[in-house]
Amino acid sequence: MTDTLTVLGLESSCDDTAAAVVRHTLGEMPEVLASTVYGQTDLHAAFGGVVPEIAARAHAEKIDVCVRQAMDQANVGFDQIDAIAVTAGPGLIGGVLSGVMCAKGLSAATGKPLVGVNHLAGHALTPRLTDQTAFPYLMLLVSGGHCQFLIAHGPEQFTRLGGTIDDAPGEAFDKTARLLGLPQPGGPSVEHAAKSGDPKRWRMPRPLLDRAGCDMSFSGLKTAILRARDEVVAAKGGLTEQDRCDLAASFQAAVTDVLAEKTRRALELYLAENPTTPTIAVAGGVAANQTIRTRLEQVCAEHGTAFTAPPLALCTDNAAMIAYAGMERFRLGHTDDMTLVARPRWPLDKTAPALLGSGKKGAKA
Repeated sequence: MTDTLTVLGLESSCDDTAAAVVRHTLGEMPEVLASTVYGQTDLHAAFGGVVPEIAARAHAEKIDVCVRQAMDQANVGFDQIDAIAVTAGPGLIGGVLSGVMCAKGLSAATGKPLVGVNHLAGHALTPRLTDQTAFPYLMLLVSGGHCQFLIAHGPEQFTRLGGTIDDAPGEAFDKTARLLGLPQPGGPSVEHAAKSGDPKRWRMPRPLLDRAGCDMSFSGLKTAILRARDEVVAAKGGLTEQDRCDLAASFQAAVTDVLAEKTRRALELYLAENPTTPTIAVAGGVAANQTIRTRLEQVCAEHGTAFTAPPLALCTDNAAMIAYAGMERFRLGHTDDMTLVARPRWPLDKTAPALLGSGKKGAKA
């Protein structure tokens, strides 16, 4: 295997169809040669959230278009590609299947090695893509479907310190936006509204702060927002723009407080084992929220810990992180064959108990 690898990555786990080409030479910084993303916001806008069947069909229509555009943008042919990496889970099964089948077809047609990637590992290894962050580092993965504290020991070795036991923060943002009549995706809408709001007008609950550990809960915040909204509607006959902003700000403040306190606890556990040159990284769509990001930076400064976060384009779902995570697996000599399956559930720390319980297909998270 040469020191320089060029990998094509495919991502289709939720509502973003993406392809990217990443090149990395050992000892140098990785280079994203191309990254193409087709969002589906308009397709799902009328439904207030992602509809799995619509998402799957859109992925099937766009995945090959994304690949061609990424290859053209990177100005590479398949003769210059060393491996094809693809999200094999977790995610909406129809979307994941679209990407896996496309990657299998490309691998079969070109003879290039196939590498299945855990979508969560893609996010968790993004600090390696952007900053070549050294192992071990503490990772807060906070997105629309997931929220976990992980210690990344290696490309395929993670220890989970805690996570959400119900809704992920991004899901709570989306549901809050829907309750307030704000457009989807909910994260940016709530953040924008919160800038003009009073975060102290409503005292929202801070779930699980009265319990030890790093586990989190966000479903109760949705209920609290619903009740506060209904009280205002009953009193006034509707919501004013300021009411919406104040509710959004109160909700965002609660999420920020929970994430900040749980990050402090996770840092203490991490620092107990890694006192020298510690680093915490944050990735996932909610990491794009500037209020949350600033608060986490403050927590890290208090503990003398380095803080890193990817550019906003690499916080949300993208294929560059999948290409790089696949590259890390490929360097370890790990590849897959045509038996690679799409997985709706795929925990990173296989030794940790399931946060959300287990079904017939195994642990959900």
